[in-house]
Amino acid sequence: MIDPKLLRGDTAMVAANLARRGFAFDADAYLALEEKRKQLQVDTEALRGERNQSAKSIGQAKAKGEDIEPLLTAVNDLGERLETAESALQTVQSDLQAIELGLPNLLDDDVPNGASEEDNVEVRRWGEPREFDFDVKDHIELGAGVDGLDFDAASRISGARFAVMRGGLARLQRALIQFMLDTHVAEHDYTETYVPYLVQAHALLGTGNLPKFEADLFKTTTETPFYLIPTAEVPLTNLGRDRIFEADELPLKFAAHTPCFRSEAGSHGQDTRGMIRQHQFEKVELVNLATSAQSEELHEAMTQAAETVLQRLELPYRVITLCAGDIGFSAAKTYDIEVWLPGQQRYREISSCSNCRDFQARRMKGRVRSADTGKPELIHTLNGSGVAAGRALIAVMENYQQADGSIAVPGVLKRYMGGLEAVSAA
Repeated sequence: MIDPKLLRGDTAMVAANLARRGFAFDADAYLALEEKRKQLQVDTEALRGERNQSAKSIGQAKAKGEDIEPLLTAVNDLGERLETAESALQTVQSDLQAIELGLPNLLDDDVPNGASEEDNVEVRRWGEPREFDFDVKDHIELGAGVDGLDFDAASRISGARFAVMRGGLARLQRALIQFMLDTHVAEHDYTETYVPYLVQAHALLGTGNLPKFEADLFKTTTETPFYLIPTAEVPLTNLGRDRIFEADELPLKFAAHTPCFRSEAGSHGQDTRGMIRQHQFEKVELVNLATSAQSEELHEAMTQAAETVLQRLELPYRVITLCAGDIGFSAAKTYDIEVWLPGQQRYREISSCSNCRDFQARRMKGRVRSADTGKPELIHTLNGSGVAAGRALIAVMENYQQADGSIAVPGVLKRYMGGLEAVSAA
């Protein structure tokens, strides 16, 4: 959430920043509502004071044996007027909060302008796409060839956008996940963390998934509804909820492997074949809780940690900075890492690393005691995929495919595969 003081004090700047995203913020309407709130606040407090004074007058009149009926009538009238004023104030406050919760994060100054992914800016590349001396297959053909991917079976069980994996392919995904966790814990100082897969609404409100993206979520029908997590970012980031950290406790760096669940609302017709865009997938997520002074350096380090995974797997990739029109709701700046997929002859996103600054922390009331002033100030939160296991599996399948349809096992994964050299049909 954007700082309400900034919204009120520099509304024009906020509107201009959000306009870079293509987001229209009606500053005049917001300020008019805020003026209404202030006047209602004054009126409400005045009525409360008048009612309290009238109540004292009743007590004094009683003590003197005077007729209190006129005073009681006046107090009742004040009570009704106060109730009306409080209701109006609550409505305006709710309207203001709805506007504030619907505003995306302010962009960092160095986020490039642009309206769509076509305007994203490439930062660097690593590796060269492999030259094949045979006809390249995509992961769907390869998965069927090694009897490891079954979309028909998944459809009979759950419908579209699900997959059944078995045999060497299922083991290969498990190996990828274990390799990622081991790399981030041993080399990048992350703490492996197990988190709930079901969360309540306030956790998603804290990360910015609610209220704007409710249609993208799966929700239970229990009396107190739970949501299936769309990413481990949600529970990991909420580890900072309602906390005041000491400065020397930060940064905290968490890594978690979880399934992720997304309805993919609005993605109809996109990547309907294969495993690129599914309702259920696996991911290793990285989250940092940091001071404001640490967050920029940590953002670069987190991106490099995700890159390490692809480098060890020897998968060609590129890093891009997302432009203003393509960046996520809660992010102030985002790097996407895109891996080369021979089956599509293009780079596809496999990790998205974002610095959210204090946007999520303000919603969650996550704070740190300043080492200089001793006063609590908002923490910064960062998140990134380290990386998406399903897409990493696709990348390994397509980049390591062999002429006979088998899939060679990358060197760094062989110890997790019991020395298996290749995945092939049984």
